Amino acid sequence: MGKDLDGRLRRLHACRDADVIIELGCDLADAGRDRDAERCFRRAAELGAALGWFNLGNSLAARGRVEEAADAYEQALAGGEADAWVNLGLVLEELGDLAGAMRAYEGAGRAGDSQGGLQLAFLLREQGESEEALAVAEQVAATGDAGAAAVVASWQWAATGDVALEGELRMGAGRFAGARTALAALLRATDRLAEARFTLERGAKLGETPAWLPLGNLYVEDLRDLEAAEEAYRAGIAAGDPYCHHNLAVLLAERGDLDGALEHFRLGAADGDDLAAQALRELEG
Repeated sequence: MGKDLDGRLRRLHACRDADVIIELGCDLADAGRDRDAERCFRRAAELGAALGWFNLGNSLAARGRVEEAADAYEQALAGGEADAWVNLGLVLEELGDLAGAMRAYEGAGRAGDSQGGLQLAFLLREQGESEEALAVAEQVAATGDAGAAAVVASWQWAATGDVALEGELRMGAGRFAGARTALAALLRATDRLAEARFTLERGAKLGETPAWLPLGNLYVEDLRDLEAAEEAYRAGIAAGDPYCHHNLAVLLAERGDLDGALEHFRLGAADGDDLAAQALRELEG
């Protein structure tokens, strides 16, 4: 396979068929030869292929070269490659250009890409525009997008605590991690602890990061299984949930491990958790 790729790569400059070059670039990328793949995508882009620009953007973004990736996606869009809208939004978010990211997601939505609409909804919610975010997600769900319907149900539960949402949350649990955790919260609220536990443990086994914090809370508050709770919080931290630091710190403090508690309050505060920051001030004050 490697020899075949090398032979095809040697003929790159003589080739003027952008589709063939892009196919070679994808094969090289699959083989882990990112630099050679980039050469191919650049060559295809030079030949005027919008898909070459799009794949170049993906190659650059995957290696953290997000400014160059944004330029490549812009070129892809100029050439008519509408799939580049969402990816442009993602790299602009990474660059901190939230207004630009919103425009890109709106462009994706206009092009009929439901993922763009959902990304816009998520970004609006992160900016505190919960009502507008829900409205956007509802618009996407109205097109028949099941993932968007799951998002809508989970956000409606967070806003209302309406147990009538159970059916929608059950349907959405396999499509959006937030729907599964919302379903578990509903089950806890209606005294179905065994099923709530099963639901969260299922999410954790599937690698859904949002499942760990409420799972740890269930172990502490309902089952009084502090060892399992500690394991859940630590797993959540390892999976990238910074809010698990605070709850783990509280657990450690209750056990008398103040040094461990301070460490996790500090880590949580450093990751932007206001509760952890407040607890840290109280302990250090």
